[in-house]
Amino acid sequence: MKAAVLCVGTELLFGQTVNTNATYISHQLQLLGFDVLYHYVVGDNPKRLERLLDVCFEDCDLIITTGGLGPTEDDLTKETIAKYFDDELVYDEESLSRLKKYFVDSNRKMTENNLKQALLPSKSTVFSNSYGTAPGFLLSQNNKYIIALPGPPKEMMKMFDGEVFEYLSTKQKGALFYKVIRTYGIGESALETVLLPLIHGQTDPTIATYAKEGECSIRIASKRKTLDESKAAVDAMIEEVHKVIGREIYSEDDEDYAKVLVDKLISKDLLITCVESCTGGMFASSITDISGASDCFRRGFVTYSDESKIEDLGVDSDLIKKYTAVSEQVARDMAVKGLKKADADICVSVSGIAGPDPWEKFSPGTIYVGVAFNNRKLKVKSSEVDIAGFNDECLESEGVVSFVKNLDTKRHDRNKNRRYAVLAMIDMVYKIIK
Repeated sequence: MKAAVLCVGTELLFGQTVNTNATYISHQLQLLGFDVLYHYVVGDNPKRLERLLDVCFEDCDLIITTGGLGPTEDDLTKETIAKYFDDELVYDEESLSRLKKYFVDSNRKMTENNLKQALLPSKSTVFSNSYGTAPGFLLSQNNKYIIALPGPPKEMMKMFDGEVFEYLSTKQKGALFYKVIRTYGIGESALETVLLPLIHGQTDPTIATYAKEGECSIRIASKRKTLDESKAAVDAMIEEVHKVIGREIYSEDDEDYAKVLVDKLISKDLLITCVESCTGGMFASSITDISGASDCFRRGFVTYSDESKIEDLGVDSDLIKKYTAVSEQVARDMAVKGLKKADADICVSVSGIAGPDPWEKFSPGTIYVGVAFNNRKLKVKSSEVDIAGFNDECLESEGVVSFVKNLDTKRHDRNKNRRYAVLAMIDMVYKIIK
């Protein structure tokens, strides 16, 4: 089936709200095997919305709309859709009951205009909303389908993942199964190039690559007669992908890299700490965002200035004077001193120029990541650590091993440089302990 995504809301056109709904819905539809042909954004204008329905239905079997299901006068999506399908709006008793209960449970007064949200096309199938006040619905006619969902992303996503996903899966023949592999250390162009023999040689399973800041994902999907056949086909293709880029793969379950690292640290009973300069605590935040991180992370240090590095950690001031804080030597000393200060098993450090402007002789994106660990516990052979970008020198002193990686992003974007640095920190630690 061919599909279109139509997002309603003047605030989207004005740039007041970022349209994340279209991206999410398209991704889910692709996973279900639908071909997404169009994305449209239209303001709260019934005539323009109706014209776009005509446009979309010329080529598509399915339209999914978001927005315009609220209680105010400019929320006219369902009125427009009902008119388009020669239907009328009536009170849906279950939705009305759910709506009243929502306001009672939240200890809020329900105004008269809120009742509007329980008005739904008489011929529609209703999708309940357990996270807000606006239910969604489905209307169909002559093998043309439209699904209307609320605009708030959290509500929309929960509804789509539940009843909507279940319904749409019945519209596709066969059993679909997919997995999403996550990688770090290889760009999308290079990834696609090395996978081309697999991509060109297959119609099922299908392989698709997606770029994300600092990392890439690979979706492998198969649709066969049975779910077991689809799973077997996907698993076989994953094995082939591992043969090509096994080093760069960190997850086969579409997991965030920070979660993968936390799980690995906990499974190995390791404590980690961090010393951050240019990232300002972003690494610590990414780790502590993961539930259960307290089992592997107890403390971290943000040493943004040279003085804090010296006073809080005991970093050698002569190293800073000789090499500056943006150097392999200081990043290494930060990691070693942080390890001892926190009494942890492993410490990761970062120091660099986030940008957007250069500093002294350093261009933005010049970043050093250091790792120090107690090798009496980890028992890691430096020769077995396979991380592209390591400086040649691996040092060991009194059982403490340290590495440094030079991350040169060549970017002036401060936020991206900081995020790339955090990913590099996660990657270094993971590849050492895995």
